[in-house]
Amino acid sequence: MKKVTLIFLLLANVSLGQHYKPRPVTGLLGAFGAEVALVNQSLKKPKTVIVDGITFTTGRIGNQRVVVAETGIGKVNAAMTTALLLDHFRPQRVLFTGIAGGTNPDLQPGDIVIAGRTAHHDYGSITDKNTPTRQTRNALTKQFNPVYFPADSALLKVAETVVKGVSLEGIPLASGGVSNRPVKVMTGTVVTGDVFVASPTKVSSLRADFGADATEMEGAAVAQVCYQIQVPHLIIRSLSDRADAEAHIAYDKFYPTAARNSAKLVIAIVQALGK
Repeated sequence: MKKVTLIFLLLANVSLGQHYKPRPVTGLLGAFGAEVALVNQSLKKPKTVIVDGITFTTGRIGNQRVVVAETGIGKVNAAMTTALLLDHFRPQRVLFTGIAGGTNPDLQPGDIVIAGRTAHHDYGSITDKNTPTRQTRNALTKQFNPVYFPADSALLKVAETVVKGVSLEGIPLASGGVSNRPVKVMTGTVVTGDVFVASPTKVSSLRADFGADATEMEGAAVAQVCYQIQVPHLIIRSLSDRADAEAHIAYDKFYPTAARNSAKLVIAIVQALGK
């Protein structure tokens, strides 16, 4: 507990953001076991490291040293694991792999959204001038963060390039076959909140208020920590459902395929970074 307390004290201290010294390692995070297991299977010479009860697995993918961890579901869990990752391993970049609900009507389960930007859709505050804002406040600078946390431009470019050569799986049809519709991959907006969205009404509001292409429960929390510590990050999301009234049914059916697609892309990105 002492170390966890120390980490959050450090996060409130501007010196950490100014003096963060990265090591030649890439941090790979996922929300739950199925997502992380797919990445761990690709590791060479894996080694387990326990940090305050959180399991991190170090190893190599291609020529890249990586450290992999399961964050757990939700923004607090994601932020805590990200803080532990940054404090203990000092990665030079962080990639997040996982599934999401689609809010863009042109997308379906199995498709991928590379997050060009992420935002908290369930955050709001009133400023000292009684002006409402969706901006979080940076604990290091005491200034407002942007509403949308931008992905690292170099990582984004690598992802957009390598995905063209990744073999992605189509969603199985009820008849037992596989859809012949190509898997769509787009760079877009991913929004985060501590709620599993299964409502067409909520989907419409997320689309109207944020221009959201996908919604999930961890990405913006990871992005905010990385943004404040100035560590490059990228969030990759593959759709397991359309966040509508049938979301729970679609999620159970499609999340294995969605998780594999997201993990394949993240692994391909890491391999490309080592070339």
